[in-house]
Amino acid sequence: MKVLILGVNGFIGSHLANRILSTTNWEIHGMDLATNKVDEHIGNPRFNFFHADMMKSSEWIEYQVDNCDVVLPLVAIATPKTYVTDPLRIFELDFEANIKVVKNCVSHKKRILFPSTSEVYGMCEDEEFDEETSSLVTGPIPMSRWIYSASKQLLDRVIWAYGIHKGLKFTLFRPFNWVGPRLDSLKAAKEGSSRLVTQFTWNLITGTPLNLVDGGHAQRCFCDVDDAIDGLMSIIQNQDGKADGKIFNIGNPNNCYSVREIAEMMIEIWRTHPFRSKRGIPEGRLVEARSSDYYGSGYQDVMRRVPSIKRMQTAFGFNPKIDMVESLKKTMDSLVDDYLSMK
Repeated sequence: MKVLILGVNGFIGSHLANRILSTTNWEIHGMDLATNKVDEHIGNPRFNFFHADMMKSSEWIEYQVDNCDVVLPLVAIATPKTYVTDPLRIFELDFEANIKVVKNCVSHKKRILFPSTSEVYGMCEDEEFDEETSSLVTGPIPMSRWIYSASKQLLDRVIWAYGIHKGLKFTLFRPFNWVGPRLDSLKAAKEGSSRLVTQFTWNLITGTPLNLVDGGHAQRCFCDVDDAIDGLMSIIQNQDGKADGKIFNIGNPNNCYSVREIAEMMIEIWRTHPFRSKRGIPEGRLVEARSSDYYGSGYQDVMRRVPSIKRMQTAFGFNPKIDMVESLKKTMDSLVDDYLSMK
């Protein structure tokens, strides 16, 4: 199998590349702006890398879509602060660049596995979010936080329509807060625009306070990337066509915690971390911030987001096992290593 991964040097892309190259005989054709997360694979005859910007490489992408069997367009900006500060950039990359890839797959009759997002559910009030029955509820237009959710949701709907009316072979998968090594760049955390665990790790490393936005009461369900890649590999393998024309949540309902609880877990891990002990860094402290001050006036939060994973369990026996503390330790250790390499 030839697998095209756009964004192969990203968090999901790099972990997927590792798994494919270590457990299968498949060939990867990957594109990204850097190679720091996949350097170990450069020179592997089954790993073909193209250094380029997705926004400027339409001819190469279309050629590779035609050349490969499965297409995973993983390029997207998925940091809430950017949704508020630069919404047009979100739309141009996350929607406009990706819709071209979708149309390439339609034209060349190729299978696409598209990364939707837990964000599409918005402020849905269901106890658990079901892929095909839960309503997708976003906020008012002035709340630009929702442009990421709306862009992804529209792509979901267009892909679904292409499947029905043009015979596109597709699967939509919805990550629910995947965490693990290589999650984000510490440079983004330095600027205050990374995802939660990366941002809090940066705060701990630098001895700065961990900001609990609006008290840190919002809850999320976190899934270790190793468990998540198990699920994604099942979808790619697609035994008996069980993934065709379907939507799947990939998350871990057992790892559901508030932002405050995550911060407290991370501070507890940090207390005995050798990096902190050797350097005499403070153990970590919490402060509260208003969302309008931290993110900007266009931010609106969701208090609870829990996936139903029954469809993944029924189709593929998906069974995430890695608990929150283990995931946090792995992620924090990786980010400490990244910090040391920056010095």
